[in-house]
Amino acid sequence: MGVERAYWLAWSQITGIGPILLRRLQQHFGTLAAAWEADIAQLRQVEGFGPQTIELVAAERSRLLPEKLLQQHEQENPDFWTPETIEYPRLLLEIPSPPPLLYYRGVVDLEENLGTVPLVGIVGTRNPSEYGKRWTRRLSAALARNGFTIVSGLADGIDTEAHQSCLEAGGRTLAVVGTGVDVVYPPRNRELYQEILNQGLVLSEYPAATPPDRTHFPPRNRIIAGISRAVIVIEAPMKSGALITARYANEFGRDVYVLPGSLDNPRAIGCIGLLSKGAQVIESENHLLEMLGAMPQLDSVAPPQCVKQLALPELAPELKQVLAAIVESMSFDSIVQQTGMAAGSVSGALLQLELMGLVSQLPGMRYLRC
Repeated sequence: MGVERAYWLAWSQITGIGPILLRRLQQHFGTLAAAWEADIAQLRQVEGFGPQTIELVAAERSRLLPEKLLQQHEQENPDFWTPETIEYPRLLLEIPSPPPLLYYRGVVDLEENLGTVPLVGIVGTRNPSEYGKRWTRRLSAALARNGFTIVSGLADGIDTEAHQSCLEAGGRTLAVVGTGVDVVYPPRNRELYQEILNQGLVLSEYPAATPPDRTHFPPRNRIIAGISRAVIVIEAPMKSGALITARYANEFGRDVYVLPGSLDNPRAIGCIGLLSKGAQVIESENHLLEMLGAMPQLDSVAPPQCVKQLALPELAPELKQVLAAIVESMSFDSIVQQTGMAAGSVSGALLQLELMGLVSQLPGMRYLRC
């Protein structure tokens, strides 16, 4: 694993350093390893780092050893991605607050992570009507049979119906949870949880053994919205976690679809409210599939296919310098900082190295040495 993995972990352990500040640190210093070595004056230049935050950082950095911390953490949490890893879900990199650590358990499908296979979120109330349950099953099964992966939150009600009907239709489903990936909540979904592990993934930004906590579920909803190309809200009363997911989906530029409901049904009031914010009504399974089919396709990004070479060809000095700077998956800004070269020169060198099969470009303007 890359050096950065230890620093994503270490920074995330410091109180007050959340996903947004972590992203600012990375953008400012190029790498989180470089940020870890930065002095107080340099940290002050980063937006959001006031006196109290810097004081906390200074205290915590003096007691944390990133590499040792990573070794200890991986004993209980062997499987997690950080934003610099190739497998980190591409769409999550586009949101303002991607989880610094994304834990997973189950069967990974790299095409889902790269955005080749479209993911659709289905959310709604924990106490749905029979109408809501029936249409959740119909829509989830139709999507699964047409190659979509279903994302939901493993909660009672709509989430459970969405996961279960997807699996029964032979599809893949992802459960984004507000606990550790090894904790089943609610406990009655233990059998469903096991089925998901065999035919999908359980994801969380919380480490192993983290118990349920009401404060974890709203942030969890941003991951459901962020990882999905579109979000379907089945039934949602006015105060509903599903509406939080829909709000995030709007913020992230995702399409939002709602199941039409009756004004007499309090479970449908939230969905009706979403219509005034641009959500689209689902008229049937085929209508939904048509709308989803009209979504712009993501640029196809395959896993890096690097040319096998017995020895490096003779390279111009600037090409050698750029190639030597790429020690793992690195952002364009990091390479510029590492080489000390002008951005235009680095860009030209990277293009030549790509054409030679020595470097591969990843999502988010990141580069990997072959």
